[in-house]
Amino acid sequence: MADGDDGLLESTVSPYQEVLDALSSLITKRSRGDKSNKSVIFDVLFEYLKMLELDEPISKMKIIHVAGTKGKGSTCTFTESILRNCGFRTGLFTSPHLIDVRERFCLDGVEICEEKFLAYFWWCWDRLKEKTDEDIPMPTFFHFIALLAFKIFAAEQVDVVILEVGLGGRLDATNVVQKPIVCGITSLGYDHMEILGHTLGEIAGEKAGIFKHGVPAFTVPQPEEAMQVLEAKASQLDVPLQVIPPMDASLLNGLKLGLEGEHQYLNAGLAIALCSTWLQRTGHIEINYLEQTNSLPEQFIKGLTTASLQGRAQIVPDRCINIESPGDLVFYLDGAHSPESMEICARWFSFAIKEDHQQPTQNYQPQDDVGSSHELVQRYNHGISRKNTTQILLFNCMSVRDPHLLLPNLMNTCAGLGVHFKQALFVPNISVYNKVGSHALSPTDLQVDLSWQLALQRVWESLLHGGDGKNIDTREEGKDDTEKSVTRYENSTVFPSLPLAIKWLRDSVRENQSVRFQCSCDGIVTSCGRCVEISEEVRRGMESNSEEDPFSWHAARPATRYGMYS
Repeated sequence: MADGDDGLLESTVSPYQEVLDALSSLITKRSRGDKSNKSVIFDVLFEYLKMLELDEPISKMKIIHVAGTKGKGSTCTFTESILRNCGFRTGLFTSPHLIDVRERFCLDGVEICEEKFLAYFWWCWDRLKEKTDEDIPMPTFFHFIALLAFKIFAAEQVDVVILEVGLGGRLDATNVVQKPIVCGITSLGYDHMEILGHTLGEIAGEKAGIFKHGVPAFTVPQPEEAMQVLEAKASQLDVPLQVIPPMDASLLNGLKLGLEGEHQYLNAGLAIALCSTWLQRTGHIEINYLEQTNSLPEQFIKGLTTASLQGRAQIVPDRCINIESPGDLVFYLDGAHSPESMEICARWFSFAIKEDHQQPTQNYQPQDDVGSSHELVQRYNHGISRKNTTQILLFNCMSVRDPHLLLPNLMNTCAGLGVHFKQALFVPNISVYNKVGSHALSPTDLQVDLSWQLALQRVWESLLHGGDGKNIDTREEGKDDTEKSVTRYENSTVFPSLPLAIKWLRDSVRENQSVRFQCSCDGIVTSCGRCVEISEEVRRGMESNSEEDPFSWHAARPATRYGMYS
């Protein structure tokens, strides 16, 4: 170790932080719409598999492969939970992560422990560093993450691997799998169009790229243009493709799905089809549960009703405020970022806050295991006088998405259900920092280009005043809006960081003791993760040092944990 301050600084870097720094070095600076030859980049994945001696282990894995625009994470979560409750050792690979990159790798329903993660990471990293060169350089972030997942699942000898496609399907890193047991396509819509294409047909073609010759596949009801492409691709590969309707809620015998929202019955139906087919094709059952319309096995019901997934229709009371004023700041988290999912999210939020408002609040003591969002709200809603409520929107989205489609869907759906946001808060995208882990940066590093957030604010203000927002210029080029200050209108505010927006919310709660704040957090799933993380970190800060301002040490840290696809 070097002498002096530099040596001291080096010694404070944890083994886990070293891994996050190494992962960060793999994040490319290309834009998501980069037109470089992605087929060539995909083909190199097979060279990496040979370097890591993973091609044979992958060929022996019993894999369920799931692509789609909306609901693939939920479908994979239901699928894993069902098969785990059937007694199988499960491996689940999903993206993005909310708080910690280890969330992407779950063994038996639990994210991989740090010790195992470090061991498998360096096993892959060292071999690739040794064998890659200028012709075949180190893999990009998501490619490495996918390779790591295969290594973990092979070494842990799981019975079933559930793979969620990162982006698209045809050229996704998970598509190195040549012979899955069964494939699924969730709801399709317009997203990542700069990569996947500008029509539903083009997008469906990319998603159908996971179909393999003769391997059964399932999908949900799709728009006609998308369905035609899925059927054509299936026909070319002799894939038996079946359309699965939403699950009948009565099959749960009076229980509720573990994931909230009416749309989850669509994902649950697809998960049942995937699990039933996997069990049949691997020789574990003879009965096809798809043909049993009146009942489900107990293990299926338990799996569906106990499944959990952070950041999707999740209700999180702010733990910092809860200590002072129980239940007066509640986050309603959903990573909706397409026009269709934004409408679904708005409906869920509107119904959830109405259910919440029907009953009074209680003095709730936070617990680590809080159960479902419904149970959480019920713990709050019992026994003390009612308060008025006010709805706040906390929003961001990537600049490749069209706010003229997202924000009107959100606002109009909520308004149609009698919900009107008093204030909209716009914050920067977490991914601008190009880091996997959280790093303390100097104040000069905290300057963020807010031109995109200011454009979102202009669209919102136009909608509020009767416009359609379509004439608002949202282009970022040529603007100089690097700010550290707050930009506020009567009904909307741009904050230079997510922690500062949450600080404003907490201050507002303290200044308005008779009001309960219900904050809908939408637009990108990783911001939901940071809301949870900030709430938990600040609570721990208050408990460990009550004499200091628990927010001050955190406000200087930008939100830098995020999910990457490439």
